[in-house]
Order: sequence, then C-alpha cells, then structure tokens
Amino acid sequence: MGKIKEKLIEAFDLGKVFTLEDAYRAAPGEKSDSVRARIYENLGITFEKVKRGTYRTISDGEQCLLLERDGRDLSFLEDGSVDLIVTDHPWSDPKANKGGNRSFADYDTFRYTQEDFDEKARVLKSGNFLVEFIPSETESNFEYLYQIKQMAIKAGFRYHALETWKKGAFVANIGRRAKNTEDIMIFTKGKARDLRPDAKKDKAEPEVKHYMSGSNGMLPTCFDVQPPVKTERLHQSEKPVGLVEQLLEYLTLPNELVVDQFAGSGVVGEACINKGRRCILIEQAKEFVDIIAKRLNMRPIESNGMLLGV
Repeated sequence: MGKIKEKLIEAFDLGKVFTLEDAYRAAPGEKSDSVRARIYENLGITFEKVKRGTYRTISDGEQCLLLERDGRDLSFLEDGSVDLIVTDHPWSDPKANKGGNRSFADYDTFRYTQEDFDEKARVLKSGNFLVEFIPSETESNFEYLYQIKQMAIKAGFRYHALETWKKGAFVANIGRRAKNTEDIMIFTKGKARDLRPDAKKDKAEPEVKHYMSGSNGMLPTCFDVQPPVKTERLHQSEKPVGLVEQLLEYLTLPNELVVDQFAGSGVVGEACINKGRRCILIEQAKEFVDIIAKRLNMRPIESNGMLLGV
C-alpha cells in the first residue's frame, strides 16, 4: 500500500495540485479505490484537500505538522481520518478568568457549540477517543460542563471516563478553596475500540493476542504529574509532556494520527514525537505558532510559512 503513496509523491511535487483522475493515472495498475484510500489516510499529513475531488501535496510524510488557522475549522480533514483528538480549548468563563487585578486568560476564549462536536465526530474514526481537558467543576462552570457532555452525546460520542490530573505538589488558591487538579473528559465515537489486553483469553490461547473494548490498560485513579514550572511555561495553560505521553499510551497505537485543535505551546506535538505518533497541531495565534515551531525545531514546507513539519 505504501507504494501507491510513493508513486503519488513522485508524480506530484510539493505544493502540486492534482485531481483524483490525475492520481489514478499516476498509479497505473492500482485499483481506484486503493488510490483514494491512500489519499484519504494521509490527508493533513502528505496531502491537503483543496476542494471536492482536488488535492495538493503538502509534505513527503512529516511526522508532525503545524497549521496556523482556526482550530474549530476541520474542513480540511476527511471523514474518519483521525485516530485521536486531544485538546484544551480556550475556555471562556468570565467569572473565573478575571479576578482582582489579575487576568487568567490573556488570549481569545470561546464556548463550544454543537457544530464543534459534530465536526470532531466527523473526522474521528469509529471507536476512537476524544480527550477534552477541562477545569474542575465550580459554581461558574458546572452548567457549561453539562452542556459539553450533552453536545458530545448528541454528536454520536459515548461518555467513557472522567479522569483527574493531580498537579503533583502544586496547589493554587482560587478563593473559596485550595485547588490542585484539572479534569480530563474522555469520550469515544460509538463503542470504544479494542485496545485493552485480555489476559484471561491470552492465557487460554497463548498463540493469539486478545483485546477487549477500551483503553490500552485500566485507566489510573488519577494522573499524578507535576505541571511545568511557571517561569518555564510557554503558554498560560500548558500541560506537562509526561501527562500527554501517558494519554497517548492508553488511547493510541504507534504511528496513529493525533489532532490538537488548540495547540498552545505544542506539548501534544512533543509528546507525539517522543511516542512515535503522527500529529497535526492547529494554532490560530501567530505568536504561539512561532513558539511551537521553535520548540519542535520545525522547518517550513510552504513558502508562506503557514504550514510546517518535522
């Protein structure tokens, strides 16, 4: 199957626009269904959709791509082309984001709509996971947290688990009480894929590997990981690389495609590179695009600098 992709890369130079008919001619002897499948599998990684039936070569197989664009717009991704979405959206909570003379969100914020979750469901593969980092429940956000769950379920997701990220020894004072956790809301698109090893069946049939529905191993009571040191953070809401690496181990397999819609400091990209996953990072703010590119030592693969790879 890799030969088809190689033929297409050889036929269409970086930035070259081509149609499906062009692709069929570039891979003589191959079934048209197979050619289309290889293009769809590599959308956002090797090829980009320009419009219906028309594509463009964007790389020769980059492990990690960074796009400067609105993360809520996933129209460039084909249906069912993503293995995991893990993201921390710019949370809009006016009561919590502002306090005294301090600002807790010095960037544009918003609240999800139903369309956001419909798009997540469209691009995610059936049975695969959606991970949403969210603040711990408070008086000002509990209604929105409920709305997120309802929108996800309406889009076709199942509520899989609510995990806690315990921030090591870090403790913050949020006014009414001390706080040292955030939540990780995990959904699956329909029934969860089979990732969890079935030790009982493996013992009965040692020559065959058996798996059960769910994550690769039982999820922990909580993820206890120290957050980045404040003076070294590249973004206000930066997560520790080790935390994301653990999530990747539980919810994906090597070389699978991970999307972070609001990349921030690029932590998801670093974790994917470390764990051998492919990823697409989307970030709208130019200053953070530059930060991520530097962090991951990315090279531009488009003349306008909007798309970079490593």
